[in-house]
Amino acid sequence: MTRRQFLYGSAGAIGFAALGGSLLYRLMPGHAMAAAEGAFEVTKTEAEWRSILSDMQYQVLREEATERAFTSPLNDEKRAGMFHCAGCDLAVYSSETKYDSGTGWPSFWEAEPNAIGTKADNTLFMTRTECHCARCGGHMGHIFDDGPQPTGKRHCINGVAMTFKPQAAVAG
Repeated sequence: MTRRQFLYGSAGAIGFAALGGSLLYRLMPGHAMAAAEGAFEVTKTEAEWRSILSDMQYQVLREEATERAFTSPLNDEKRAGMFHCAGCDLAVYSSETKYDSGTGWPSFWEAEPNAIGTKADNTLFMTRTECHCARCGGHMGHIFDDGPQPTGKRHCINGVAMTFKPQAAVAG
């Protein structure tokens, strides 16, 4: 192997990981993932999900893909309000628990009670904790142990997996 081959190969591997390796990995034959399995209150056929979700929302929520970092407007959302699952409209995260993790994805230190479920995710040569909507099973993102207090958790969530509803202005 030449030095040039090594450098190009290393750069390619870093680019793969940084620019959506998770999505590319899942699109490789034999590695397709699906939204969380189990019985959920909201269920739809593939055609029904595709009719209500954008292509990227479908890939993230139903196939466990990951959107590129720093692409979601919800990463910069600062208003008071509630973040809802884009698949079924369940309130999943409050703006009161949102913080800037610097990762490029909306991050929260806690979910709403009973709003998410979790499972082990062993893709990309590591074990992570995947989180999904408790009502429809849609993939939201991952939970890490490097967040702020009071929980020490970082819920790193795909912006396309959510919608935002600002808090109603108080009439006075």
